[in-house]
Amino acid sequence: QDWNTSFEAAKRRAAAENKTIFLLFTGPEWCDTCTRLDELVFASDAFKTISEKKWILLRADFKQKKGMPEPFDVNDEKVILAEKYNRDGFFPFVVLLDKTGRKLGKTGYENLPTADAYIKQYVSMGR
Repeated sequence: QDWNTSFEAAKRRAAAENKTIFLLFTGPEWCDTCTRLDELVFASDAFKTISEKKWILLRADFKQKKGMPEPFDVNDEKVILAEKYNRDGFFPFVVLLDKTGRKLGKTGYENLPTADAYIKQYVSMGR
């Protein structure tokens, strides 16, 4: 997939293509459920197909969990996104946003059995 890492670029694309922003907070290096979600959902053909039609994908990858000993840059765009949309520091965490950045829906990890079940949940958040 074409995952953006720039919020401003994602907003511009969302406006130009009249799509919703699919913001994913993830930490695949330390978060097992993030890795499971990547493998089950985001790597699936079903997710790739629907995301091309409905969403501009924005990924905020965290190499370490907030509060871990190594310092992090408070001016890093993903840290700013987390302060605005994921203050509780849930991982993985999905937020759907309109083209201006207004929150439409959010969800964390749920033990759903299939990619289709997750996709259905994501689609219903954006209504």
